[in-house]
Amino acid sequence: MSQQATRPEQPRSTAASGSGGQRPPGQRPSQGRGPGQSGRAGQRKRPTALKPEPKHPLWVRWLALVLFVAVLGVAFVNLGEWQLRRLHERRDNNQIVRANEAAPVADFDQLFSQPITDQQEWRRVRVTGTFDTGKQYVIRYRDNGDDSGYEVVTPLHTSSGKSVLIDRGFAAVAGGEQIPAKAPPPPTGTVTIEGRARASETGRDSATVPVDGSARLINSDKIRADLGYPIVDGYIDVLTMQPKDTETFDQIVLPELSDGPHFWYAVQWFMFTGIGVLGIVVFIRGDLRDRRERQLAAQRKQAAPTSPAEQPAQGEQAAQGEQAAQGEQAANQSK
Repeated sequence: MSQQATRPEQPRSTAASGSGGQRPPGQRPSQGRGPGQSGRAGQRKRPTALKPEPKHPLWVRWLALVLFVAVLGVAFVNLGEWQLRRLHERRDNNQIVRANEAAPVADFDQLFSQPITDQQEWRRVRVTGTFDTGKQYVIRYRDNGDDSGYEVVTPLHTSSGKSVLIDRGFAAVAGGEQIPAKAPPPPTGTVTIEGRARASETGRDSATVPVDGSARLINSDKIRADLGYPIVDGYIDVLTMQPKDTETFDQIVLPELSDGPHFWYAVQWFMFTGIGVLGIVVFIRGDLRDRRERQLAAQRKQAAPTSPAEQPAQGEQAAQGEQAAQGEQAANQSK
């Protein structure tokens, strides 16, 4: 027989034969990644970085936070209470408007014997007299409901000898349209007007003092100075006029009789105060959690048996001990 035939067949190398080869004793089989495996297996999760130790003691941070939130809380509570006061004032004013609107028509001389205040405003009143056709005022930049435009004010000499300002009504102006510089003439002769009593509007002189027959607010004191003769305090806006006005004007609408947004504004300010208090709790709990994590990390570091540099030496000692044990076991078996 040839030498080639008698030569024992050598096992194929694992590297050459791929999956069909044998692995040396003691070698663990490799865990290949099958389709769809992400490769994250065996990777250690990186520890979360600890927050550094604060420069100041925690109680200093907490005290500063509490003082800051306390200042804001006092301001927010005051703003909330201010909105509630405005809500109560608006409800009281709405009640006055409803009561005066439902009251019977008042006599002019009786109602205008004193300055018109919030208690008398919007009270219906009847007056008779003749217009001063030589003096009129265009009140610019006025709103009436959802419309913008102007109003026309003309003095009326009443049958009792007093004079009063009459707001003849509102005229809407489309966007880009100019407000007229002069008002249309009032009716001539005796007229009877039923309207609402109004208090004088207050503001800066630039808005209340008439200039060339124009103003932005109706203030009887400032218009009295321009007229040159006495008039009663306040004015009347027209509901009906007999005979009718020569110009068509819209009636002045009543103010909106609702609570407005004051209640919800107050709720928002109080909620901001509550959020600030809750923020103190969250902030302090976060500081306590970070301090606890730093303490645990320090304890784990102190409890570690060896440093990473000593671990290879311990591994060699363990291997030598295992070899000595195997040698002793082999000697015992040979005996």
